[in-house]
Amino acid sequence: MPSTEEEVVPAYIDVSKASVARVYDAFLNGKDNYEIDREVLRRIQKVAPEATQLGWDNREFLIRASRFIASQTGIKQYLDCGSGLPTAENTHQIVQRIDPESQVVYVDNDPVVLAHGRALLEENDRTHLVGADIFEPSDVLQNEVVRKHIDFSEPIALYQCGTLHHYTGDRYAEIMQEYVDALPSGSYVALSHFYDPETDEYSALARKMEDIFLHSPMGSGSFRTRKQIMSMFPGLELVEPGLVLCADWWPDGPRVKPLPSVSYTIVGAVGRKS
Repeated sequence: MPSTEEEVVPAYIDVSKASVARVYDAFLNGKDNYEIDREVLRRIQKVAPEATQLGWDNREFLIRASRFIASQTGIKQYLDCGSGLPTAENTHQIVQRIDPESQVVYVDNDPVVLAHGRALLEENDRTHLVGADIFEPSDVLQNEVVRKHIDFSEPIALYQCGTLHHYTGDRYAEIMQEYVDALPSGSYVALSHFYDPETDEYSALARKMEDIFLHSPMGSGSFRTRKQIMSMFPGLELVEPGLVLCADWWPDGPRVKPLPSVSYTIVGAVGRKS
């Protein structure tokens, strides 16, 4: 891969630090990343050679959760926070394949994501992109584009997939409480998060990766405990099988090979607001 010096970098992109969206793109073997982003991946791979599986486990959880919500719940509107760069099987493609009337609003504040989003907006009139800070719920919930295309009197599917572990403060439960409070009854929340199992050998791996993420050019990536992650589902009834490894949330088929170690450090769940 070319170095940042050899790459053509648009003026609006800051390559002095890594971007969460671009690092995820690197983990998914995408092309919308730069040397500074790939450096984060290489550092993680030194302690977890199969680190890219973190990105794939997160993406595949989102795909399966989207199929479930679109096919089983009757929900027709989706608020996808921290949507990241377009890749194969984006939320709108999954849910609109099942129900073409589904309305999807993506939220992100990464300049690369927003630039790619312009092409997304041209794709269909039921997919929209908002530039806002997902860790400031009021900025998202009161955004005029969100309010125009999402009806808060009807059930909503809210996504926080692979996002809140990039919030390094201690208000993560409060952030989710504010989002959940705004959702009407019958809404669903899909959330995935880096995980510290605490009691086995994977805990040491989680803490090593956390240290690398936090001290990398990206500067974020917190591996939280089960109790901490459960606090992000305030008052929600979790869909079976509850909060589990992303790889174990309704997998597409039988598992014939063992999971790599990193798969034990990312979990996900879908919750319903009664």
